[in-house]
Order: sequence, then structure tokens, then C-alpha cells
Amino acid sequence: MLDKFNREVDYLRISVTDLCNLRCFYCMHKDGVSKLTHESIMSPERIKEIVYEASKLGIKKVRITGGEPLVRKGIIEIISYIHEIPMIKEICLTTNGTLLKEFAYKLKEAGVNRLNISLDTLKEDKYNKITRLGKLSDALEGIKIAKDLDFKIKINTVLIGGFNDDEILDFVKFAKDNELTLRFIELMPIGVSKELDKQSFISNQIVLDRCKELTFDHNDGVSDVYRIGNSNGYIGLISPLSKSFCKKCSRLRLTADGKLRPCLHSSLSLDTNGLVGEKLKEIIKEAILLKPKEHHLNIGSDSDKNMNEIGG
Repeated sequence: MLDKFNREVDYLRISVTDLCNLRCFYCMHKDGVSKLTHESIMSPERIKEIVYEASKLGIKKVRITGGEPLVRKGIIEIISYIHEIPMIKEICLTTNGTLLKEFAYKLKEAGVNRLNISLDTLKEDKYNKITRLGKLSDALEGIKIAKDLDFKIKINTVLIGGFNDDEILDFVKFAKDNELTLRFIELMPIGVSKELDKQSFISNQIVLDRCKELTFDHNDGVSDVYRIGNSNGYIGLISPLSKSFCKKCSRLRLTADGKLRPCLHSSLSLDTNGLVGEKLKEIIKEAILLKPKEHHLNIGSDSDKNMNEIGG
């Protein structure tokens, strides 16, 4: 389905939980979240119902997010239900990777095609600092397991000035050595990240300035993708602040409590709870038509939620 700016919206991102086993300082407060009640969280059956109606409007790709989706009870059931919908051609999942040792094979069997794995540092002490709870070794093991199972993998690295910008060349080497695509994402002023120092928000241009062996390869709609020398490693630059991709945005978001969000950076949401059949389909259509032309991150996000509550 086309929105009112003639963009095809065929991609639904579903947050299945606001909970996470980590506490990344740009994503949530150290004490975690005031978790949603069991009654307010969408059931696997309800998620399937919404995705089915959305697929009638042209949704073909679904990404499962959180929080950390692998802490959600019934996550494999949810994915299996979505996989049963004929019009859904791709199921992706975003994870911090620390639980993949337990879940990777099950995810493959259930129908997940792609994994995006968050990795914001290659140093153990920094990993513990940024996540407050995690171990770098768990994330690296998760990446290895995912590679061994032949998942299509992208590594997501939020670039934070004064924290991990000194590791840019290390990340490039990691992508090159492991023949992976690693994407640097500009830190966005949304939720708790608004409390960080202004120096934390830096442009992805710094990656190109520091790494001269990158050669532009293609644009995938969200990121500019560069090949690392003649290797099979690639670097993607997702630059929502310095190079907005709003003109190509194809996304609609669904929160764990059943709210549709036309834009990550807006507080606008539409409640799907209690709606079925044609009424459910109509509110999905309304959400698509309410997608704004662009965000206004240059003056800050007006979202009323943290990233873990929206699905990022």
C-alpha cells in the first residue's frame, strides 16, 4: 500500500516485549523499565491476526524486535505463526546476540531469514559498561553460531562520540576478517539518549574520514553500503541525522501492547486492541496514511517512549 507521499509501505516491525536482559545506557535507564502487564502484551495469536490483516495491505516483510525479543515467552511460537502467513516473504529478528546459543537453531527452524545483531564495542570492559549486565563473549559466540547456521547477518553498531569512535578501524577489520556487513548507526536523540552529552552525537562521516579503503557499493534504502577493499566484508552507514532516508521509508511499527506507530520519532500511535477483521485492517490502513513526510531529529525526537518500548 502507498502512503500519501507515494511511498510503498511493505515492512512491519513488531516489538514483542519491552524487556531486555541488558541495560544499554543509550536505550534504557539502569533500573530497567516499568514492564507492561501480562494482560496488555499481545498474545502470539493476536500478533498473527494483526500481521495477517497487514499482509492484505501489502506488508511482505516482518522484523521481530524488543527490548530483546529472545526474552519473550513464546517467541518461537510467534515466529512460526507469522511464517504460516503466505504473503509474508521475509522474517527478520534484531537481537543483542547473547541468547543465540540457546535460540539460533530454533529460530532457523521457525522461519527467520535474517538476523541483525547489536554490537557496540569489541572491548570487554566497554561492553560491560555500555550494557551494564552483559558479556562480550556471549555476543561474539552468538555471532559465530549464527554464521555457522548460515543466517544472513548484519551487525549493528551505534556510533557514540567519546565512547566507541576510537574503535572504528577495529570494527572495519572485524567485518573484513569475518566477511560480514557491519552497519554504523548514528546515535539518535530519542528517549533516555537525550540525556547524553552533545559530544555523543557524531556524524557517520567520521567513518569515511578514517577508513580510506571503503569503496561505495550500493544503497539499500536505509544505508549507504561500502565494500572493504577487495574483501567480502562491507560497512553500512545509517545516518538518520546527517542523511535522512525518510523519502524511502517503508516501515510501520507495532508495539508490544498493540499500538501502531507510523514513525519511530513521533508520539502518534493508533490502538489496535479490540479490533478484528475489517476494522483492524482499516486502522492499519489509517496508520500507513498517517506516516509523516519526514522526522525532525535536527530539533529532537518527539517520541514519548524509549527505544526498547518502540522496537527501534
